Amino acid sequence: TLFHWDTPQALEDAGGWPVRATAEAFAEYAQVVAGRLGDRVRHWITHNEPWVHAWIGHAWGEHAPGRTSEPDAVAAAHHLLLSHGWAADAIRRAAPQALVGITLNLAQAYPASDIPEDESAAWQVDGEGNRWFLDPLFRGAYPQDLLERNELVSPFVHDGDLAAIAAPLDLLGVNNYSRFIVGAGADGPRVEGNPEAQHTDMGWEVYPDGLHELLVRVTREYAPPAIYITENGAAFGDVRVHDGRIHDPERTAYLETHIDAVSRAVADGAPVKGYFVWSLLDNFEWAHGYSKRFGIVYVDYPTLERVPKDSFYWYRDLIRGRRGAPRPSPVSAA
Repeated sequence: TLFHWDTPQALEDAGGWPVRATAEAFAEYAQVVAGRLGDRVRHWITHNEPWVHAWIGHAWGEHAPGRTSEPDAVAAAHHLLLSHGWAADAIRRAAPQALVGITLNLAQAYPASDIPEDESAAWQVDGEGNRWFLDPLFRGAYPQDLLERNELVSPFVHDGDLAAIAAPLDLLGVNNYSRFIVGAGADGPRVEGNPEAQHTDMGWEVYPDGLHELLVRVTREYAPPAIYITENGAAFGDVRVHDGRIHDPERTAYLETHIDAVSRAVADGAPVKGYFVWSLLDNFEWAHGYSKRFGIVYVDYPTLERVPKDSFYWYRDLIRGRRGAPRPSPVSAA
């Protein structure tokens, strides 16, 4: 992965991703890295979750660079996409055998009810979170309903931009954790919760069927040549107990049901080629710091000791099962 929200300070000082020159610099960077590592690296991801960097970093102010400007977010989103297209071309020129893609954080948006207002609100959230990136990448155009609602997009689009963005992908990375339930609010769409469902420590509903439906939908509507689940996992409040182990049946059940959802999507035709758990280790979770633990390996932060959790051993046995050894028994979170 070439970019995970770590813009060089010099480029940020010059305007950052809302400025078109940053996309040009990124393409040069991609060419240099591919020239150095192309004989050893087969799979390349240009950007991880550009929606997050554009919106949470530039409109909501919760991630770096901490801006609260919708025009900056819209410009950043377009230039991130544009830089992907330019970088994909640069990587392929430097390393012809490379497989190039981009990773998007995608989640299905479901209407809170069957009334037209809720359905329209869910479609709007889908447009702003999913189709804003999928449509330019695979169709060479921004969604028409998005353009009709947001006049900020068009000024940043130059001739040739959309063709560059839509350069063929070798793979699509999908990060997925949950779903959205959306209702119509007085000031626009309102994301609602499901109080009867299980939630992770992030406050995200556990809903594996959403991953299955997302993969089938992306396959049907966009036909990516290959899909990799580049992030999927759950944060729970892990506690080291008297036996020295970390028993995390909720995480194990989450992984089991979501991997099953991926398997069902493959059976339904989704070209999923790989699955990566987020995360191997407990780590620094951006704005949440060390307060949220996603790892299947526990990290004692004062001592840096690593302790495999029960989910680690379950996942190990699952992988062994895929290679011919007996599969692990299902684990209940009850």
